[in-house]
Amino acid sequence: MDSLRSSSSFFDREKHVVFLQMMNQLLPSDYQGQEINRLTLAYFAISGLHILGALDEVDKEEVSSWVLSLQAHPRNEAELNNGQFFGFHGSRSSQFPRDDKGVLIHNGSHLASTYCALAILKIVGYNFSCINSKSILTSMRNLQQPDGSFMPTHVGAETDLRFVFCAAAICSMLENWSGMDKEKAKEYILNCQSYDGGFGLIPGSESHGGGTYCAVASLQLMGFIEHDILSKSSSSSIINVPLLLDWSLQRQAADGGFQGRANKASDTCYAFWVGGVLRILGGYKLIDKKALHGFLLTCQSQYGGFSKFPGQLPDLYHSYYGFSAFSMLEEPGLIPICVELGIADIAAIGH
Repeated sequence: MDSLRSSSSFFDREKHVVFLQMMNQLLPSDYQGQEINRLTLAYFAISGLHILGALDEVDKEEVSSWVLSLQAHPRNEAELNNGQFFGFHGSRSSQFPRDDKGVLIHNGSHLASTYCALAILKIVGYNFSCINSKSILTSMRNLQQPDGSFMPTHVGAETDLRFVFCAAAICSMLENWSGMDKEKAKEYILNCQSYDGGFGLIPGSESHGGGTYCAVASLQLMGFIEHDILSKSSSSSIINVPLLLDWSLQRQAADGGFQGRANKASDTCYAFWVGGVLRILGGYKLIDKKALHGFLLTCQSQYGGFSKFPGQLPDLYHSYYGFSAFSMLEEPGLIPICVELGIADIAAIGH
């Protein structure tokens, strides 16, 4: 596997741009099993190119037309309240036509796909006033459960912090919070904070880097915690910040990388998930940035992109979060990232 290691001692932006251009045009056969998540893969490629400062490689009109073609639309007002979710499909393979009577029997709209769709539209500068946001937000309330969590689809699935984050990000990007009960969502999030300060994906589960990001980013987007809370004079917070800070800082391992859980190997993506938590809290300055930079370079592929672990082939998911991590490390030439939304700052503010 040593032959797969990058010999580069620097962030090779040009190779990363070529890697994402290839992924944006034609995915390798290994991604066939991810066909249902094509919209998410497109988000990684397009947002990655934006962070790398190469958005001019993207045909913005073509992208926005394709993304909008994946939205499910209700026939009338009554359909908005029949329990279905009218968001975005993840791909054509989950987008079925209506039956002979015009009824949408198989509506595969998904919260994660809807988050990715809106993120892409933000990135390419699409005018959000042209989006049917009412159908998204009204029907999204059908997905929220009595405990405040969210199902990703109306036909039923697991409920955890990932989909609370997707709902919060959707409302934030649409600048309309009618799609969720924020108080119920807040209570669910608080019930997920563990004894050690981190957050599990569901109440009572082990603290996890991804779950902790979803919790903290959601609370920040909903306005329940301040950005850079560590610098504020007031010590009161709805979450246990000192324990959370301690847990997050302990996730940086001896090799400089971040692990998602205690006693796990360092993994490229947690440089964003856990690093993002520290950025939101105002504790990013406390990490060993030089060591993190060094670890990430061991995961940089000679072909462009990043792998999960050193010495492995790159993949789109870990590449995107590798680029995001380098953006947080203020790598020259990269666009600053809006950590709580997972897109470039310039896209988040809409300019």
